Amino acid sequence: MNVTANTYDAYQLLHEGILALSNAEQTGFRVDLDYLERKIAFLKRKSTRLEEEFKDTNFFKHWQHSSKKKINIDSSVQLGHYLYGVKKLVPAKTTITGKGSTDIEALQQLNIPELDILLEKGKLKKTIDVLEGFKVEQVDGIIHPFFNLNLVRTYRSSSDHPNFQNIPKRDEVMMQTVRKALYPRPGHQFLEIDYSGLEVKIAACYHKDPNMLKYLRSNYDMHSDMTKQLFLLKEYDKKSPEHYTLRQATKNGFVFPEFYGSYYKNCAVNLACNWGKLPQGKWKPGQGIPMPEGTLSDHFISKKISSLDSYTNHVKKIEDDFWGNRFYHYAKWKERNWNEYRKNGYIDLLTGFRCSGVMGKNDVSNYGTQGAAFHCLLWSFIELDKMRIREKWDTCLVGQIHDAIILDINPNELDHVIKSAKRITTLDLLEHWKWIIIPLEVEMELCSIDAPWSAKEKLR
Repeated sequence: MNVTANTYDAYQLLHEGILALSNAEQTGFRVDLDYLERKIAFLKRKSTRLEEEFKDTNFFKHWQHSSKKKINIDSSVQLGHYLYGVKKLVPAKTTITGKGSTDIEALQQLNIPELDILLEKGKLKKTIDVLEGFKVEQVDGIIHPFFNLNLVRTYRSSSDHPNFQNIPKRDEVMMQTVRKALYPRPGHQFLEIDYSGLEVKIAACYHKDPNMLKYLRSNYDMHSDMTKQLFLLKEYDKKSPEHYTLRQATKNGFVFPEFYGSYYKNCAVNLACNWGKLPQGKWKPGQGIPMPEGTLSDHFISKKISSLDSYTNHVKKIEDDFWGNRFYHYAKWKERNWNEYRKNGYIDLLTGFRCSGVMGKNDVSNYGTQGAAFHCLLWSFIELDKMRIREKWDTCLVGQIHDAIILDINPNELDHVIKSAKRITTLDLLEHWKWIIIPLEVEMELCSIDAPWSAKEKLR
């Protein structure tokens, strides 16, 4: 194969991808209808109780009193007007239009107890919507989600009827509640194959930052290094649960947000307030999440950082070092890519696709990575499906979520499928696309026979 894919290669990938995904659609997932009925009714009762609890608060009564129209507590526009227009609160983050944000992260950072009730109610509503989508779309106890390859600007996939890619993932309770409704065919078991750090690795194939390549090729732990900087640790102890929590905070609250275009102020609030459970403003001893000795505020105060403002200044210095030193070549690539887009009006993906039209600076950096990363999964999906047909497996591919493939496995074929999938996803793919210069890894999770998708456990 050529190092660089062309338009014909892109067309072939879409053509074969549509065929493979249509095979998955035909198989579908079994749905536990009794569970759906019980769980939807239970969640609706719980949602009603939360609404009544919220409407009994002084927060709601003042909101209602200050409004000239009936309050819809599910309206983000009305809530935003009350928080930032009436109460004059300083938003933790803003939208593209400059208005105060009412997303989950922004509301959590306001540290208003009554908003926690609204956030919990919002989680329940999303869970109910997903479960009701299963109920509406099931035919004879089976859902057949559609997977589309022609609707997303980055050339990733989308899903509908029902939206299989809308299943909650970040909230463990919501995820388990939804996945508990889905079952494989009788006598079978689910296997989930998930690419590890795929978008970061594919991004490195674009920018080729030497320091990033060193991290990815040698298995050095970038997140642990950044954890030491952000939380002022002399050493990172991988056996410490407290340090592990800080590493997760670093990974999801700084490293990935920075890669996708966030900046130090948002990251500082996310790290300290969301992950660290510290209040905005000045900090006192005994606040925040536990540390090996004392609490997070105790640790920061001992390092001469005693407020969110001083921590924000600390994070700014780390951001400057992150892009100005640690990943200098990555930052320069972003600038070159942006200048080329402004000149040409499009960006080309390594997989042969072209993104054009109006894009922001972050879009220009991220679209190529997201699209090409998904195409790695799609190529693997296609090859697995070809092997399934060629070798007449009883096992079927039944779904995909951007960087994960879900299979409905005949237990007698399990070992062969695992071995084949590992080869295709991590070895054959690199032979097909020579531009992939980083070793790829997959993680696998397996459910017991006849168990729901929620019961998966890591395969070692």
